[in-house]
Amino acid sequence: MKRIIVGTAGHIDHGKTKLIEALTGIDCDRWEEEKRRGITIDLGFAHLEANDLQIGFVDVPGHERFLDNALAGLGCIRLALLVVAADEGVKPQTREHLAICSLLRIPAALAVVTKSDLVTKDTLDIAVLEIEDLLAQTAFSGADVVTVSSVNGEGIDELRSRLVALARRFAAAPDPSRETRLPVDRVFALKGLGQVVTGTLTAGQIAAGDTLEALPGNHAVRVRSVQVHGEDRAKAVAGERTALRLTGVDGGTLARGTQLIAPAAYRQSKVLLAQLELLRESPSALEGSTPVRLHLATSEVLARLYPLQPTSIEPGAAAIIELRLARPVAVTRGDAFIIRRPSPPLTLGGGVILDPAWPRRRGRRLDAALTALSGGDLEAIRFWTEDAGPSGVSTTTIAQRLGMNRAHVEGMLRQLEGDSKVLQARTPQSNESTWLTPSAFRAVRTRAKKVLADHFGRDRLAENMSKAEAVERILPGKAAALADVYLDWLAAERIVVIDSGHVSQPGRTAQLSGEESRLAQQLISVFEQGGLTPPSPGELAQATGAKPQIIDGVMRYLQQAGKILQLPGGLLVAASAVATVRRELTASGDSEFGVGDFKQRFGLSRKWAIPLLEHLDSIGFTRRVGNTRQIVKTSKQKGT
Repeated sequence: MKRIIVGTAGHIDHGKTKLIEALTGIDCDRWEEEKRRGITIDLGFAHLEANDLQIGFVDVPGHERFLDNALAGLGCIRLALLVVAADEGVKPQTREHLAICSLLRIPAALAVVTKSDLVTKDTLDIAVLEIEDLLAQTAFSGADVVTVSSVNGEGIDELRSRLVALARRFAAAPDPSRETRLPVDRVFALKGLGQVVTGTLTAGQIAAGDTLEALPGNHAVRVRSVQVHGEDRAKAVAGERTALRLTGVDGGTLARGTQLIAPAAYRQSKVLLAQLELLRESPSALEGSTPVRLHLATSEVLARLYPLQPTSIEPGAAAIIELRLARPVAVTRGDAFIIRRPSPPLTLGGGVILDPAWPRRRGRRLDAALTALSGGDLEAIRFWTEDAGPSGVSTTTIAQRLGMNRAHVEGMLRQLEGDSKVLQARTPQSNESTWLTPSAFRAVRTRAKKVLADHFGRDRLAENMSKAEAVERILPGKAAALADVYLDWLAAERIVVIDSGHVSQPGRTAQLSGEESRLAQQLISVFEQGGLTPPSPGELAQATGAKPQIIDGVMRYLQQAGKILQLPGGLLVAASAVATVRRELTASGDSEFGVGDFKQRFGLSRKWAIPLLEHLDSIGFTRRVGNTRQIVKTSKQKGT
């Protein structure tokens, strides 16, 4: 079945509600005050089915005072029913509602002249011509105009026929790429049933038992039951007026403007980038910081508007703007919106969201950002990926910005990957991919070359650097989460060599000069003579007469060569001395010993005994059991 939502538009008391009742048999005015005053104050709803077509109607208030309520309904429709009374003709709210429909990019409209029974044929003809002239100035130029009387039924059958034909043409099948989204337009409680919300399901589907996320606020709610046009359903699908009975939500938590979404499928934001069209009727140009009221789906929020390109917007012109909101709203790229002047109220313009997570960019990158984000979704994805730099951006983050499911977004990213515009990075710790641009990897490659060159330039005798140090210096910040991926890529391009937790340059070997070789032999001799209590750095400098920085370089070389060992805590000892300890312990025949025995046997203070024992534990020679050590004779022991 095809589905479409039709919304009324027009001036107060031009017969919108009576027209819907004539078409459907349903009176949309549900409040006592509406019936008493004879005007629509809040949104009303009705429906009509014609074979395989389901038409949902949203009847909006025509009075200027209730335009905010009207906007909550117009944001979700695909076909506008413009209503003009024959005895009054086009009025201010007619023009404003029509302008709003154009700004919201509603695909089609059908004009209806009501109250034809109250005027002469000449007056009726003039009303039709007036509407045709009005439509000719909009995107709805050439739309059908039908004359009717809701009192005697004249023209109602013809209107219904034309409406069904137009609805069948513009009814869109649910978009499988979009995640579930229900902007809430009514919230109320029913005694014994709990919290009930209604809205137009704009994407996805909702079934009883589903868990949804309420934004803003990140509240989890569970669906107890589903109704569509007052009938119980197992599920509702995109394009249907939907009522949900919920659990897991307190009174006052939900309100008009809340959006119920698939968990983690959308994001909430307070800073937006948008394309704006300013109405020709706007009283003045917009420049600098302008307070506005933003209407998006069923949300209404105060904001400040900042023109970016150009920096001043003349009436009737278009521009790219930044919107800074007083509170967050759930929003995606492509959402249509309306802005109004807060006081006195006036519709200024409207447009479409380009980036729901705009970072208030300025400077040289601004023009490139605006160009990319004003293009198609692929250009936006590429920009977001490039903008993330070496840290990359996850599939989920892109999907949230677009309001699309991850599978569809993965397909778009694969397309960009096939064109060599993005690279996929995936670590074993993550259940999804991170994406970055080739330029980001090139920047990392350049940085890696420089870091290694600087390191080995300062320390000529170093054969490598620790992997942890390399990651910290090459991949600062969030990019470190992709360290394994980047290092694998760098190794594949022969930029680095990775071995046992160390990073080096391909083909690198440390060579001692003749003087350094003599110093190395002297240092080894001093350490071996010192046994398990070798001299301090100051004593080494005094014993060898060499400068401390030269001693440091040669000592690192000897550690890499396995001649000198660094114990836990940083103490240095000759590898031969540790080997002697192992031989003596093995030859003793003891299966276990205590710390005191160990200290006494080798004449050590606690300062040296504990680090030495921890080293023996780490290489698998001993195993700590309570306050004793066991000699692990059958283990495959590591290291020295």
